[in-house]
Amino acid sequence: MTSVPSTPEDCEQRPRAASLALLLGASGVLTAMTIVGRWSDRPPGPLLALDIAAGVLGWLTMLLMRRRPVAASAVATVLAALSPAATAPATIGALQVARRGRFPVAAAIAAAGVAAHAVQGAWRSPGGLSYGWWLALVTAGYGALLGWGAWAQAREALIRSLHERARRAEAEQARRVAEARMLERRQIAHEMHDVLAHRLSLVATFAGAMEYRPDSSPEQLSRAAGIVRDGVHQALDELREVISLLRDEPAGGESVRPQPVLADVPRLVEESRDAGAEVLLRQAVDDPAEAPPTVARTAYRVIQESLTNARKHAAGRPVRVDVRGGPGTGLEIDVRNELAPERAAPSAWSGGAGLAGLTERVHLAGGRLDHQAVEGEFRLHASLPWPA
Repeated sequence: MTSVPSTPEDCEQRPRAASLALLLGASGVLTAMTIVGRWSDRPPGPLLALDIAAGVLGWLTMLLMRRRPVAASAVATVLAALSPAATAPATIGALQVARRGRFPVAAAIAAAGVAAHAVQGAWRSPGGLSYGWWLALVTAGYGALLGWGAWAQAREALIRSLHERARRAEAEQARRVAEARMLERRQIAHEMHDVLAHRLSLVATFAGAMEYRPDSSPEQLSRAAGIVRDGVHQALDELREVISLLRDEPAGGESVRPQPVLADVPRLVEESRDAGAEVLLRQAVDDPAEAPPTVARTAYRVIQESLTNARKHAAGRPVRVDVRGGPGTGLEIDVRNELAPERAAPSAWSGGAGLAGLTERVHLAGGRLDHQAVEGEFRLHASLPWPA
């Protein structure tokens, strides 16, 4: 025989049923003790029937105490003015209103309870105590119930608030983790694009030369094939190093090569010249090796992407690269190349997203990047901060 799993509604009903049973049991026991204690040493009289009726009706109000605490407490309070047998339901009702209702309503119910017991004590002797002391004890009891209920309500509100804050903190933490993962993916995509686009464009240049110049000498073809092979190997190595660097996990326990910086720009230009591009570099930078890592790496990527785009969209056209600046003045990068008569569309593997990613990279470094086609040439200008 299989058991049916409990639903959330069932789980909520269980504590409610237990609470109602506790209220009914406590009220019934206190009511019965009050009636027995009051009439155990005296002969039955007409007031016994009144006490039994008030006790039963007061006990029945407990059935409505969970759903209608104010109305049920008001009825029990009226009964308490007629008979001490309704004192237990009236005080329990005052406590329930103080725990679940607004404080002004709870204070009004407590005041009504004190007034009802004042009427009760006026025409039915409390026995064993003077009327003044008895009324003072009743007032202190209702005050204690009011304070207890208000404290319990404030505690529940605090617990709910802490649970809500914990839930929000967990949601915020989950959002931050998702954003961190997305940022890491963007960084990997940018690094892979910057590295592979430059390296593969060089490979494509030599592969194109082999395709369109099949009449070249065997030595030239062999040299071009060797360059293509080395370029592919370097692209694979750089891809592995980029991923390992971003994950902080050097592959095979080996140390990866440091990221390229501003001092590596001349080597980058020489690679483009070896591929047949005409590149003019003018560099007037104060201590390029001392440039901040973020600025140096971003500047290198700007120039690398510019040379890659020039090879793809304006092959054979001269490129001018001007780098100037220093500590305190910032770093200015200006790259220009003539536009081809008919610009080729970006290749499938670049997606044409290089400049968009480059702009975002420069913005993250605190700089600004502009690019436009003016007077037959493509101009790219980047400004990067270089603190003194």
